[in-house]
Amino acid sequence: MKTNSIGLNAEKSQELSTDLNSLLANFQTYYQNLRGIHWNIKGKRFFELHPKFEELYNDANIKVDEIAERILTLGGVPQHTFKDYSDNSQVPVGKNITKDDEAIRLIVDSLSVLLQIERGILEASDEASDEGTNSMMSDFITEQEKTVWMMKAWLAEEI
Repeated sequence: MKTNSIGLNAEKSQELSTDLNSLLANFQTYYQNLRGIHWNIKGKRFFELHPKFEELYNDANIKVDEIAERILTLGGVPQHTFKDYSDNSQVPVGKNITKDDEAIRLIVDSLSVLLQIERGILEASDEASDEGTNSMMSDFITEQEKTVWMMKAWLAEEI
């Protein structure tokens, strides 16, 4: 078995880099959606939601950087063009969303996609004994599950 400079199976690290690039593309779409709903939200809940969406997009921006840096750590190259992102993202694209319910629904739907991808990466990183990626995915999942729960509570829906 050929290992890379951090002691992981080189082939498995490349596979994880590919998976992380998929996550990166999806996070970039999620991030841009959050920017859009932050800018365009209207209505009686504006003062409640505008700062919340800013909090979420700042967090997503940090995660985008962490994902890209993990890809580099594993020896991969992070995708970095809008074409890469649009070609490789399953997160729904929100356009001209101004209503609170639609904005929160977009966040829940987006996080559901991200969680599914992250769970797959978590499984693969566990099999590769890649504690760095495993820990990152575990932290992301824990945080995002709580956000989904809160957003679903806001929508008055069951988890």
